[in-house]
Amino acid sequence: MTRKSTVTESFLKYRGKLMRAVSSIVGADDIEDIVQEAFIKSYEAEMNQEIRFERTYMLKTARNLALNHIARAENKNNQPIDDMDILPHELVGYSLEKNVESKERFIHFCRATDTLSADVKRVFLLKKVYGMRQKDIAELVGLSESTVEKHVAKGLMLCSKYLAELSKDDAPVRTSGNATQDISRS
Repeated sequence: MTRKSTVTESFLKYRGKLMRAVSSIVGADDIEDIVQEAFIKSYEAEMNQEIRFERTYMLKTARNLALNHIARAENKNNQPIDDMDILPHELVGYSLEKNVESKERFIHFCRATDTLSADVKRVFLLKKVYGMRQKDIAELVGLSESTVEKHVAKGLMLCSKYLAELSKDDAPVRTSGNATQDISRS
């Protein structure tokens, strides 16, 4: 007969207290991860040695993990200025023009997705914007994976067609001379 882990029992009993203790050190997004890691480390320690005061051991472990997490985050943000000259050229030379173009492309994409039917749009955005797997989308919206795949393909085809027409309308066209004429203005 195997004995039940006392660390596991203590963890289940004091999980809320551990989370409160860690919440005073780290942000809300990191609390659960740190508490879970504290349990794992405590459980592993129990396998190698007897822990007499499980609650205290886990609280101290969780506190140390949270402090280490904060220290790592601070070190990551304290990058020396000497390293700043090796930033990618795209970040250093990012211009207003590129920013406007990016926003314009996003607006065109939004308009393209607005042309889709509601079902196709929902599936297409879940796949292409949120990066969900087809199986997960199928479960979420209550469709078969085959239907999800067809909706994604249809959305891709219709959006591509919309954007291609849009770029064709905006492209300058050569006239008989050397001058160019913008079709959208003629």
